[in-house]
Amino acid sequence: MNITKSTKSYTTTRVSDLIQTAMLIALVFVATLFINIKLPITANGGLVHLGTAMLFITSILFGPKKGAMAGAFGMGLFDLISGWTLWAPFTFLTRGLQGYIVGKIAWSQGRQGNSITFNLIATIISVPFMLGGYYICERVLFGNWIIPAASIPGNLVQNIVGICAAIPVCIVLKNIKVFK
Repeated sequence: MNITKSTKSYTTTRVSDLIQTAMLIALVFVATLFINIKLPITANGGLVHLGTAMLFITSILFGPKKGAMAGAFGMGLFDLISGWTLWAPFTFLTRGLQGYIVGKIAWSQGRQGNSITFNLIATIISVPFMLGGYYICERVLFGNWIIPAASIPGNLVQNIVGICAAIPVCIVLKNIKVFK
């Protein structure tokens, strides 16, 4: 069996990419699982966690594909194992979309997450998609258009905390040689 240099290089790149994506998924999952506060504001709860910050960081530093994968699988897995199982399919779609949007805007026109302004705009633009996704989720789960409105403040807090944590972390990380 003769493996050419380009095939070997392609395989090495793919394996490295797979490992990196798996680690980003794990980081989002761990940040969601271990650093969270359940809000006592409504019967359907609400959860503020640093998984949102990690989703933003991943999307800004690694782009839309890895951001989408990390958000979808990391937070979806959290839902599956932590008692939020009914939310898992919606989380997969909503957080995947949110990660993709942040990464797509942050990496648009060759920026590669290097513009603080576009990174901030990206995170802010992604918030209504997250809010809308979970609003529809709760509409389906509760069969009512009014009940889901109660979770909007908690979801806003979660995103604001995520943005406030992610943007400074990205600024610091972008000054490290590995991320330049």
